[in-house]
Order: sequence, then structure tokens, then C-alpha cells
Amino acid sequence: MSGPHDHTHDHSHDHSHDHSHGDHSHSHDADRWKHDGVRVIPGNQLDPNVPSTAGMDRKAAINFARVGAQKLWAGTVTIRPDAKTGAHHHGHLESIIYVVKGKARMRWGEQLQFTAEAGPGDFIFVPPYVPHQEINASRDEVLECVLVRSDGEAVAINLDIEPIEKPETVLWVDPVHRDPAEKKS
Repeated sequence: MSGPHDHTHDHSHDHSHDHSHGDHSHSHDADRWKHDGVRVIPGNQLDPNVPSTAGMDRKAAINFARVGAQKLWAGTVTIRPDAKTGAHHHGHLESIIYVVKGKARMRWGEQLQFTAEAGPGDFIFVPPYVPHQEINASRDEVLECVLVRSDGEAVAINLDIEPIEKPETVLWVDPVHRDPAEKKS
């Protein structure tokens, strides 16, 4: 994999101290970006120590503690088949959920009276303070989502809500998504 010229031309310069100042500041920048630049967080090394909501397995990938992110939090959410989370909201945070696999049903509102569904490739936006509940609408497939929030802190306020029995379906504005009621699967 390494060619014959692999890095050999660098080493003579690495530790020499007769550089011009311009070179020094350049290598300083290079070092800074090396440690504070792009980070890859492997999917198998996510942090499970995040506020939990019943029925939901959240894991943090991008947060302040891990990578110093100031304005964003990102992670994964897994909900097992036929399971649903407790009702909760995320305080002042905006949330975006991207469905990777499975069938998500969201309920929201003061009595969780509204509902909508999303499948793989769909994005869901949850505004601040909106009481909501994530539901795995499939009996046999795990629901896997990516979650991004607008602040480095993780806020999950669990609510004690008595949901109304039949939520009202709210159609996506996007005409591509048909009325979930049509899909009697």
C-alpha cells in the first residue's frame, strides 16, 4: 500500500529548527487542524450515556463532551418493533429525525392528538417544546433513525400525558407522500 516515496521526503524536515517563521506557523496550523479538524465517530463507538426516554435507545455521536460541538447534537435512535416512546419534548431545542430503516409514526400535541408517518429517506422536524411520541409502526422491523438537535446539550423532558385514543392524521405537505390512511398494510 505504501509507495517507495512514502513520506521519506518529510522526515528530514520534521525536527529541524532552521525553518523560516512562515514554515513554523504553517506546521502549527497543520497540527491544530490535525487534532481539531474533521472527526470521524465510528458507529460502533457511540455514547449511550444520554437522557433516556422509555422505549427508546438513544446514542450520542456528536456532542460537546465527545467532540466539542457547540451548536449541534447528533446521534442515533433505535426503537424495537411494536414499541413506542413515552411522551416527551426537548425544551428549546429543534430536532431533526432522519429515518434510516423501518416505519416511524409520530404523535404530537397536548394530547398527542396528531399523527404522521415517515419511512426510510424521510426527514421529520420537531419544533421546540412540542410534546411528541415516536412509535415503531412495524410489528417485525426495528426502527432506526439518525437524530440531530440544535444544541450541544441533550435535553429530554418526559411528560405525563394521557393520549386521546384516535389521533388525527396530519398529511405531509409534500404531495409525494400519500395519506398514511390509504396504506392499510
